[in-house]
Amino acid sequence: MAPTTIGLLSPGDMGHSIGGVLQANGLQVLTCLSERSSRTRDLAARSGFSDTANLEELVTRSDIVLCVLVPAEATIVAKSVASAVRATNADILYVDCNAIAPGTVRGIAEIILSSGAKFADVGIIGPPPRKPGTRFYASGPGAIELAALSAFGLDIRIIGDEAGQASGLKMCYGALTKGLQALGTELLVAARLMGLEEILRDEQKESIPDVLGWLERGIPSMPPRAYRWVGEMDEIASCFADLGLTPNMFTGAADIYRFVAETSIGKESPETRDQTRGMDGVVAALASELAGQKVAAG
Repeated sequence: MAPTTIGLLSPGDMGHSIGGVLQANGLQVLTCLSERSSRTRDLAARSGFSDTANLEELVTRSDIVLCVLVPAEATIVAKSVASAVRATNADILYVDCNAIAPGTVRGIAEIILSSGAKFADVGIIGPPPRKPGTRFYASGPGAIELAALSAFGLDIRIIGDEAGQASGLKMCYGALTKGLQALGTELLVAARLMGLEEILRDEQKESIPDVLGWLERGIPSMPPRAYRWVGEMDEIASCFADLGLTPNMFTGAADIYRFVAETSIGKESPETRDQTRGMDGVVAALASELAGQKVAAG
């Protein structure tokens, strides 16, 4: 039987776009805005999602619950949903769509499955799905059931029946894209602080124009998202450490995003950021704040 109602936790940057696609294709989208930020409430209201009084109501009325949150909240929310399922005997498929390590996902799967709910693991690759192109790689025991959402505007790609496979793919992909963006941001700020920015840029244009172009497209919109990417880098570090690889590159990337998140441009929202500020503007702003911190500390 095709799903009719989706529970969404939470309608933030990615979540509200996913919910919007599903709603536009005929599904009802519910959420629970208790303890959510005013921005998240506004996104949910603009998207036309229905708020529920609590998680018990959400799981009772939903066929599928999608969890799309910052990594640090993934296990906490899963425990709350599991308690709600036990209290109501709800029959739901719980889908973890967070950027978390396979080990974290397997722990969440145990929590959800022990409550009597079904479980699927999703790794999202691509931007919020306002247009086609975002892929939802799925694995775990409930992945086949999740494939039904392909009929409602999402590109669902099943890659296995083990929880953690989809998230492992997301970790490897994010390690390159967000890891490279952290590296690019750091070295560009360093070059500016040393007075080498223009010389470096000329060399990059000559020798690695594709990499430079990729950074020019990605860095301008990064600062408001940096606070979310801290947790993702920490999860990638954990994933790689579990495999016997060094986590150090990604703990370093987490440090870069942590620094960016605490700056004035990092505290902007995606809606309020200066849309005219390109990569050079971001680098200049970060270098200025770093120099100011050194002066204050000295």
